[in-house]
Amino acid sequence: MRVLIVEDEKVLAETLRRGLVGEGFVVDVAHDGVGGLWAATENPYDAVILDLMLPAKHGYAVLREMRERQVWTPVMMLTAKDGEYDQADAFDLGADDFMTKPFSFLVLVARLRALIRRGAPERPVSLRVGSLLLDPVRRAVSRDGKEIVVTPREYGLLMYLMRRAGEVVSKAEILDNVWDPMFEGPENVVEVYIGYLRRKIDAPFGVATLATVRGMGYRLSAD
Repeated sequence: MRVLIVEDEKVLAETLRRGLVGEGFVVDVAHDGVGGLWAATENPYDAVILDLMLPAKHGYAVLREMRERQVWTPVMMLTAKDGEYDQADAFDLGADDFMTKPFSFLVLVARLRALIRRGAPERPVSLRVGSLLLDPVRRAVSRDGKEIVVTPREYGLLMYLMRRAGEVVSKAEILDNVWDPMFEGPENVVEVYIGYLRRKIDAPFGVATLATVRGMGYRLSAD
């Protein structure tokens, strides 16, 4: 099993390398994002251990470019930061697992082996509903090839609606899945953001794909 470690802390990288070699892995090491991206895209690996904070090219950028080049090698991200948004961003970009430093080497090995057992099946990198396209790798939205600028909340709402395309989704479902489950603000915040989306994804293109189903919720359909 061949693994790539992309880690700028050289002592940690060498410790990981020795430990993994002792567990039977063949290990390559890169100490910056540029070298890591080159290695990950030019060589076949069973898994990549990728640090978030890297010189030359950030870990997020390395991961994004791997997925843009359709390199589906399983990626475990490492970071000294401990925040749910770091994890969410990593998974949105195509990470397969996430560990926060300091971590247990035994747990890392177990999770790494689990990643390798699952393998790297090709995964869809975009959602399409009619001419509307959402690319999670680039966090980009477009219709008919024209890019649409959306806020993070609008992006989350649109992604949820596209995943449920053709179905009627209620305000309660949207609040539970797009806003925090403990959200205590007014329910009409959903109506406000539905309006924002309509003005961006429908009105400029002369279509009406985001409909209100009176008394039930909202439905996104193909144009």
